[in-house]
Amino acid sequence: MTEPHTLVTIGDFARATGLTQKALRLYDDLGLLPPAEVDPLSGYRRYAPTQLERARLVATLRLLGMPLVRIRRVLGLTPAAAAQEVEAYWHQVRADTATRDGVVSTLVRQLRNEAPDMTTSTGTLHAEIGTSHLQGSRERQQDALLASAGLYAVADGFGDRDDLAAAALAAFSSGGLAAAVSEVAPGVRAALPAAPTAGTTLTAVRLEGANAHVTHVGDARVWLVRDDEVRQVTQDHTVVAGLLEAGQLTEDEVRSHEHRNLLNRALAPGVAADEATLALRPGDRLALTTDGVHSYVDDLAPLLTATGSAQQVADAVASAVVEAGEPDNHTVVVVDLS
Repeated sequence: MTEPHTLVTIGDFARATGLTQKALRLYDDLGLLPPAEVDPLSGYRRYAPTQLERARLVATLRLLGMPLVRIRRVLGLTPAAAAQEVEAYWHQVRADTATRDGVVSTLVRQLRNEAPDMTTSTGTLHAEIGTSHLQGSRERQQDALLASAGLYAVADGFGDRDDLAAAALAAFSSGGLAAAVSEVAPGVRAALPAAPTAGTTLTAVRLEGANAHVTHVGDARVWLVRDDEVRQVTQDHTVVAGLLEAGQLTEDEVRSHEHRNLLNRALAPGVAADEATLALRPGDRLALTTDGVHSYVDDLAPLLTATGSAQQVADAVASAVVEAGEPDNHTVVVVDLS
């Protein structure tokens, strides 16, 4: 048995691994990372420092979407054999993805051929705008926003350039996505998925009549509030978001994973933006948030459905982020339509 004085509590082990206690309990329940000792009376788990490497490996394999059965096999192998197993798994993922590419292309063509022509509403909605744009605990402000003349957009820059987010939005407002990509291209010195030295996300809503045209790249979000219900319109372009949607990660794992902010899409040459059109009606509320908001406030629904002006709602969201410690730049745009 491991000497008691060498063991650490589940709280200390969670902090050392970057995982939550709930994620560690999940890995214990799945048989992937049993604690070194469980108190027979309290059931309290204690871990050995030598288990740190295994915990981080489990979290990384989960990030890859590896099935649990295969993770167990990897954990039982020597490092050299484990490397071969991971490589073999990823070769299979790539082959499966290539096969699905053809299926997707065929399906998209079929659906587009069957889709009726979209009609554009000619009604005009009045917009009341509220914004908050704070630096948080970061040394630099790399978020940017636009909120005027029927265009509402946020961008979240990263890396060694502080100006890319604002430059991207300025270019987008005058020339659309192609102009924004051209504007930031010189500053993005490495193409994703390799790690760039700088870059930015971009999420925008342009009003046309009673329709909202959404353009989205990255991990900011657009929310639609209607009849006191909140719907997330956009999908985060992060590795963990895709695995969460596929049921391969739990929400708690996503919240605690050290790579939870790893983007798989940002503004760069050749990027494919998500595009959508929403039919709006009076009484709707739109909200845009950068990840410095929704990564730290678990439930935005009570704030976004609250009564009050658009500015009051934006201020309330910002206050919730501040109460959560505001570790990142955070930006919110609220648009009330009538």
